[in-house]
Amino acid sequence: MLKAVYTTLLSNYSDDSKHIESLWDAITKKHGAKNRYYHNLSHLEHLYHSLVEVKIHIRDWDILLFALFYHDYIYNVLKQDNEEQSAKKVIEILHSLNIEKNRITHCEEIILATKGHNISKNSDVNYFTDADLSILGSDWKNYTTYFSNVRKEYKYYPDFLYNKGRIKVLQHFIKMPRIFKTDYFYNQFESRAKDNLQQEINLLSK
Repeated sequence: MLKAVYTTLLSNYSDDSKHIESLWDAITKKHGAKNRYYHNLSHLEHLYHSLVEVKIHIRDWDILLFALFYHDYIYNVLKQDNEEQSAKKVIEILHSLNIEKNRITHCEEIILATKGHNISKNSDVNYFTDADLSILGSDWKNYTTYFSNVRKEYKYYPDFLYNKGRIKVLQHFIKMPRIFKTDYFYNQFESRAKDNLQQEINLLSK
């Protein structure tokens, strides 16, 4: 399904089918790496379905899709600049497709926003970061699978280090006035997300 979405998207800007295929292969290679338990193609698919729900509110759907496919293109748990490096990659791709500079900047802004998930004056950014966090408001079974897979990605860290850092991240979200910036995602996920986060903190604190 994702391949069809990506191919259709790229076909709006290029008629080079071999180039499009090679770009898709690169995405599948990156997201299919053996150390990716959560930030993989399943995450992209979940994000896509979440965004489809609010498509009517999106100003530039194509740019949002480019952000979707490239926001986790670079993902190394030992590095702190994954979002910046992923943004560089999407800038390179969009330049090669001759997309307007202001739209490229728009895509870069969306990807960089996934670093802190703070509220933005750009509604597309808010919808994207909300969709990216929607897993936090899932039912407990799916949430447990989510945080278990995140832990696997950070397997290089011993529990005492990982738990401390993870708790700090979870508390950051709980202390936000609201995790979800848009009314759609707030009404659907906010309450359950904060319950899930607190339950995970309780487990990590034992």
